Amino acid sequence: MELRTLRYFVAVAEELHFGRAARRLHLSQPPLSRAIKQLENDLGTALLHRSPAGVALTDAGRLLLHEARALLDHAGRIRAKIARTTITVGVLGDHGAARVAAAFRRRRPDVEVRVRETDLTDPTCGLRTGRVDVALTRGPFDESGLRTRILRHDPVGAVLRADDPLATSRHLTTTDLAGREWFQFPEGTDPVWRDYWNGGAPRGGPTVRAVQECVQSVLWNGSVGLAPLGHDLGDGLVVVPLADLPPSPVLIAWREDDPLTRDFVEAATQAHARL
Repeated sequence: MELRTLRYFVAVAEELHFGRAARRLHLSQPPLSRAIKQLENDLGTALLHRSPAGVALTDAGRLLLHEARALLDHAGRIRAKIARTTITVGVLGDHGAARVAAAFRRRRPDVEVRVRETDLTDPTCGLRTGRVDVALTRGPFDESGLRTRILRHDPVGAVLRADDPLATSRHLTTTDLAGREWFQFPEGTDPVWRDYWNGGAPRGGPTVRAVQECVQSVLWNGSVGLAPLGHDLGDGLVVVPLADLPPSPVLIAWREDDPLTRDFVEAATQAHARL
């Protein structure tokens, strides 16, 4: 059963007339009739009731019409994915983006990359709403319905103002920070993500959406937050390692496992393997 034959059948089934279907398909009527007859022979059942007034679908024909439409639609989506020459990448933070970009350019120089930077309220960078094809981001977050690959793990620490009494500590635990105000993410933020960056416990404090808002919250209000170790947050701030919180994974996430997305995933993996 070929896709071309299914397209012929759908045209006849929708037009309910061989002549109109042939004109729609830019065919002459005899080869169209032969193709439908061969399809019926292959399936071992009649798909159409033929009469001088036109044609009508049999029960088998109605069933095949439903299935053929779905199959042709799916085939069209596959063709579009294989043929597409752009990919939209969501980014949360840097995460070696320059190396990933270089690795992907070497692999697919023909592809245009569109980049969307997200804020801290959506660690999937718009994957679930279809705004991006792939996300270069940080976890943990709810991964249901997504494919992910971890690129590395980053230990995290407490972000404190440099004059905070705890700023000179060699390391801290979340218990040491009990009772302090932590910056908060807005309602509706991924609960797994929010719980991790609140140190695994309910907290109170100012609501933020972006990294710079977190920085300013600590500088101006003395709030506490978390950040990966080794990140330069600017003057007046320190990041003290937290001993009782697991590392945050840097990962790549995607939904559709099409060839172009797979190329990007492999490029990101290779770029991080060289770090």
